[in-house]
Parts: sequence; C-alpha cells; structure tokens
Amino acid sequence: MIYTVTFNPSLDYIVRVDDMRLGAINRTTYERVLPGGKGVNVSIVLGNLGHTSRALGFTAGFTGSELERLCAEAGVDCDFIRVAEGMTRVNVKVKSAEETELNGMGPNITVADVEALLERLDALGEGDTLVISGSVPACLPSDMYERLMVCVAGRGVRVVVDAERDLLTRALPHHPFLVKPNNHELGDIFGVTLRRRDEVVPYARRLQEMGAANVLVSMAGEGGVLVAQTGEVFESPAARGTVVNSVGAGDSSVAGFLVGLAETGSYEAAFRMGLATGSASAFSENLATRAEVEVLLAS
Repeated sequence: MIYTVTFNPSLDYIVRVDDMRLGAINRTTYERVLPGGKGVNVSIVLGNLGHTSRALGFTAGFTGSELERLCAEAGVDCDFIRVAEGMTRVNVKVKSAEETELNGMGPNITVADVEALLERLDALGEGDTLVISGSVPACLPSDMYERLMVCVAGRGVRVVVDAERDLLTRALPHHPFLVKPNNHELGDIFGVTLRRRDEVVPYARRLQEMGAANVLVSMAGEGGVLVAQTGEVFESPAARGTVVNSVGAGDSSVAGFLVGLAETGSYEAAFRMGLATGSASAFSENLATRAEVEVLLAS
C-alpha cells in the first residue's frame, strides 16, 4: 500500500479574471474548486493510474469536510486527522495577465494531533511506501519529516520525500528511497544554477552520497533525469505539448514513477512513466489520467 502525507492540504479555488485590477471589483469568467496539496495530488494520480493509496494528514472545519468529500469523489481513500481549531486552508489562484495566489493559513494542529498521525503510521510494514511532501505549517515542529521517517524506520517501508531545501537535506540521513527536487531546488541546495540535464547529474549524485537511494529531478521544459541506486543514469527531453496547468505536475511525476516501478520493476520504465505522467498533468486542466499517459508513452 502507498500512503501519502499532506501536512497542510487545501481547497484550491481557481478563478480566471480577464483584466485583474487591484483596488477594484473584479469578476471571474471561470471558477473551479479542487482538492489541493502535494500528497493529495499524488493519491489522486495514483488512483487515476489504477493503484490504490491512502491519504493522511490534517483537516478541519467545513472546508476540511469539503476537501474530504472531493477526495472521496476522486476515489481517494482518506484517513485524515480532524483538527478541532481552525479550518483547512483555501488557496485562491487568480489567472489573469499575471497569476496571483493567496494561500490560507490552515488549522491549529496540536501535539495530540501529531501523535494521532504517528499512530496511523503503525499500520505500515514491509513493502509499503510512504510519500511525504510539501511544506510544514508554522504550528508544527520543523522536524516533522524526520519524525515520520524515524517512526517507520526498520520496518521495510520505502519513504519518498518531495520537499525543498532544509526539509529535503535534513531527511537525507534517514535514507529515503526516492527524493524528487526540480532543477531549481537542487541548485538552491548547492548554490548553483542548473539548466541542462548533464549539469544535474553530479549534484544528484551528491544527494545520493548524503543518503538518498534514488534521485528524480524534474526540469519542466527541459525534461528530467533519474540517478538510480543501481548507478544507472536515465535522462530524457520533455514530451511535446502545450502546457495548460503546471500545478501538480511534479506530484504526478512521483505517482507515475511509483506506478512504473510497481508494474515493471525497472528504473528506466519507472522514469519514463514518471516523466510522461508529469507531462500529461501539465498538458491538461486536470491531473493526468492513464489514457493520457499511455498516449505520451507511445509517442
């Protein structure tokens, strides 16, 4: 079983405004509400690709209830901890000549809530996968990634980490099975600018030296690179298509990689599946479907 953790999931309220003006009344020409959060996205795409998962994290208030309803509607098995104070955040994404985002705070997560999450992890064992991704809200300790990894250590659980900078580097001594920075995030860790696929490889290997087994680097229009624990390096240019919505593309890559590896046992096939799934999401208003991914794999 694959378990995903989203510490601060959201309802994403996506609107389009033809000519956004500050200080004036603006009227939308398009609006949609979607479940949001990196782990939630991974679970949705896993379901779209025909694989079950369980989404863990924290929800609160009427917005949390709606998030859970939307997740269930998308076929996601949810086991969120209900937090007493506050509400699941609403993230407003305004699409106009320039894109603007307003992100909510999220609920007040207590020590007891954290303990409840850790208890959920008692169910994980040999062969399970735990995907930890996204930011840690201010009300939680900054070492939440490490806490979860320590909790499942020694049980044969593969841990996937999709996070930025310190969250990622502090997780490395706990030997995650997979980390997935993009090229900008990888460059930020080492204070360099990485634009080409060949430039990425030595820095991905450094993450391996620091503890990661496999390093998958997404590079948007440049494609991606996988440095596998076998020593193999796989790289590919991006699929051809028009980017419609890049939100969730990286999360989709994680889901595609896990599905490809589960179905074939091949790191090369997992890499191709991950890249195609990320592209399929980017080329669509919605997260990738199996049919969309298969079309890209065949092209």
